[in-house]
Amino acid sequence: MNPRQLLVPLAFLSLAIAGEQLFADDPLSVAADFEGGSVAEVEIDPAAGSIRFMPGGDPARGWPCWWYFRIDGIQPGQTITLQLRGSTATVGKQKPLGASWAMPKRATYSTDGKTWRQTDPGQRDGHIMTYKLTPDASSVYVAWGPPYTPKTAERLATRLSEASPHVEAMQLCRSREDREVPMLHFHEGTRAAEQRFGVWIQARQHAWESGSSWVAEGFADWLAGDDPQAAWLRQHADVYLVPIMDIDNTATGNGGKNAIPRDHNRDWSAEPHWNEILAAQQKVGELIDQNRMDLFIDLHNPGPGDSTFFFVPSRELLKPQAADSTDDFMELAHQRISSIKPSIPMSNKPRVTGSTYHPLWRQISTNWVSLNGNPNTVSVCLETAWNSPTSTPTGYKAVGENLAIATQQFLAKQPKKP
Repeated sequence: MNPRQLLVPLAFLSLAIAGEQLFADDPLSVAADFEGGSVAEVEIDPAAGSIRFMPGGDPARGWPCWWYFRIDGIQPGQTITLQLRGSTATVGKQKPLGASWAMPKRATYSTDGKTWRQTDPGQRDGHIMTYKLTPDASSVYVAWGPPYTPKTAERLATRLSEASPHVEAMQLCRSREDREVPMLHFHEGTRAAEQRFGVWIQARQHAWESGSSWVAEGFADWLAGDDPQAAWLRQHADVYLVPIMDIDNTATGNGGKNAIPRDHNRDWSAEPHWNEILAAQQKVGELIDQNRMDLFIDLHNPGPGDSTFFFVPSRELLKPQAADSTDDFMELAHQRISSIKPSIPMSNKPRVTGSTYHPLWRQISTNWVSLNGNPNTVSVCLETAWNSPTSTPTGYKAVGENLAIATQQFLAKQPKKP
């Protein structure tokens, strides 16, 4: 008998493995058998409309804080209560991940899998975070944050490349699990490559940080548009953008952060483990060899209590010109992002990924680029807050758009390429 079709005549149903769908006499059920889906230890109380669960994911493939599943069989007007517990999964002798990483103040939900909204603020009582929602449909998707899957990245690349002759859909590489890693190249006009600035934008080195991909999409949408500043940037630069770096863990609903054998953002070494990192190093290395690796931006989401801020390499890694240029770029970006309405919380005080930050600090992407880059290379990481009312696709894309405008403003002030 197919276990997906098994009827279980119990008031409470348990599911320990993400990706299984439950059926019972009462129609209320849970499914995570789709791209990016992740849930574990599900218990359903049909009479109360209550679903108790933990994040899914293999802890060996990154922090188990991401959750994303569909609830089916909702009755008209029925209120659904989500009761979230932090994951108890561990690797070796490690302690379980702190529950706050899995517990946004507001859960994200959608009745069509396209338009994502937030619930009212959840209520935390000890180890349980409770969210309530009354969807106007018989099925609803619920998630830690607005999902951004490999298919979303593919649709972005197709949409922009078909709409604009100045956008080229490319493939960075194929992953270790043989998935395509989409990449976009923005360029316009006949200006020679050596006369163009080099810009590299990448998101999602940590799979659970879905907001960073929405920031990348906001950057891409603006750059492909009709704004004269966007046209200037396309005409004076080669801009490469990768919406999802950790494509495999994003597809399979794993966290990615601190994955074994190595975190993507600790893999920028002489012998990287991940295909995406090797391919990115090669492309960025080409820009460095051409003396036009001008701006490198790595997009992330930070800790639960953090506002938006920049991580920067230690000053000891920066050449004098790069240090001054980094300050100039961050000031422009802060001015733009902090002006967004409704407000996107942002700090103007960067944090440093130096020797005390992590034992593999030199293998963090921004540090690797600074160590190997040109004298003027600006290499920064933008951490966009995920735990606020504006941590939505609209809010994230506004950050990306304003980051792109700051990029144009910054490069327009730089000396022209010879």
